[in-house]
Amino acid sequence: MKVLIAGLATETNSFSPIPTGHLAFEDTYVSRQATQEEPNLFSAPLHEWWRMAEERGWAVSESLSAFAQPAGPTIRATYEAYRDEILAAVRDVRPDILLLSMHGAMIAEGYDDCEGDLLTHARDILGQGAVIGLEIDPHSHLTDAMMTAADLIICYKEYPHTDTPDRARELFTLAADTAAGKIKPVMRDHDCRMITMYHTTRPPMRAFVDSMTAQEGLDGILSVSLVHGFPWGDCARVGSRMLVIADGDAAKAESVAREFSARLWGLRDQLLPDWPTISEALDHVAAANATPVVVADFADNAGGGAPADSTFVLREVLERGMTDIALGIFWDPVLVRMCQDVGVGGTMKVRLGGKIDVTSGDPVDLVVTVRGVREDMYQWMGETKMPMGTGVWLEADGVHMVLSGKRTQAFHPVAFTELGLDLSQMRAVIVKSSQHFHAGFAPIASEVLYINGPGAITPDYANIPYTKRDGKYWPKVENPFD
Repeated sequence: MKVLIAGLATETNSFSPIPTGHLAFEDTYVSRQATQEEPNLFSAPLHEWWRMAEERGWAVSESLSAFAQPAGPTIRATYEAYRDEILAAVRDVRPDILLLSMHGAMIAEGYDDCEGDLLTHARDILGQGAVIGLEIDPHSHLTDAMMTAADLIICYKEYPHTDTPDRARELFTLAADTAAGKIKPVMRDHDCRMITMYHTTRPPMRAFVDSMTAQEGLDGILSVSLVHGFPWGDCARVGSRMLVIADGDAAKAESVAREFSARLWGLRDQLLPDWPTISEALDHVAAANATPVVVADFADNAGGGAPADSTFVLREVLERGMTDIALGIFWDPVLVRMCQDVGVGGTMKVRLGGKIDVTSGDPVDLVVTVRGVREDMYQWMGETKMPMGTGVWLEADGVHMVLSGKRTQAFHPVAFTELGLDLSQMRAVIVKSSQHFHAGFAPIASEVLYINGPGAITPDYANIPYTKRDGKYWPKVENPFD
């Protein structure tokens, strides 16, 4: 049995001002030997697939792994070059099983469905005899092209995405059983007609995900995935869908997909974000008896394509004269470079943030002391490591700001603590992240808040300016099924 593994992923925010080209991928991760390097969020599946293939004594080959931080649409030539490199390996190896790690919400110039495009080309090369499996982020756009070209599609179940290795092992087992003729997977999906965010760390989504897992293995159901959708991807298929794989029974797969879709619809009123404004969140921090309060600056999450240099929260913290507040991670490579020159202990005037877009707000002028500088930093995301580049800790009158040379969200407290900042002494830690921070920061938090504030990905799902999807979705309309 011959197995080929590869990966190509980015999450496209159609409204982001930041282009995604070769440099964006190279700044994040490009490798032709990912399984020989430390795993990250998207390369971790390749490690699992390589190991499981070798355990069976199968011949396993590895092609490109390329992943970019979420931003605007990918440059056409960049996507086509990476796609064609993977397809060249498909032609050369002619695998019995092709396994791909992708995002599911990659949009490039001229391609609204990069995953479907790549899968279709691969199927044209391999014909119907090979097994094609795809592991994707739940913040994806599940398309007919993807469903037609792949035999198996599995989404991560958890948000934050701490389960990519688990889902990779499931996908490999199902692909191996398909190739051996033990199962005949049939996929069906159902449009939930909902666009929102589903945090699986708390009710009601925790129980919903657990019920999905409990369904697997019953009555021929092989896999159940909730495709959350990525709200800021402007394509016709944006939105939530239930995806079910059954063993040879299309009607069963469709029935279960509809059943779970109905369950999700019944939870909709519990899913609307009822979060405080910046002012309300800071009032809560000031009154809190237990610390630190961890506060998510949801709208400036680099992981959703935001610039990660907005100053709205920082400005109000400074105007209030608050102290013992830590904020990060700001993307400001020019200022990071200046801090490297000044060195730890140096004091200087700086202009922080507000550089990339109107959604970043205005720059903030400060006199700061450089408290920490560290190169080649990483953060933990579940079992995987995410590169941060050079990190810098600045202090201005009791307000502590962490910056990075690479655009990234705050995944884990190590982004702060490895620079020397003691978070236990902070009243609040304000993180530029939507949810991936939760696994790392919740254990140190007295409580966790989410801000409904301005930025590039404000959680106003009813008013995202789509040009390609119809308006029949909740919460834009009360009953999209009417």
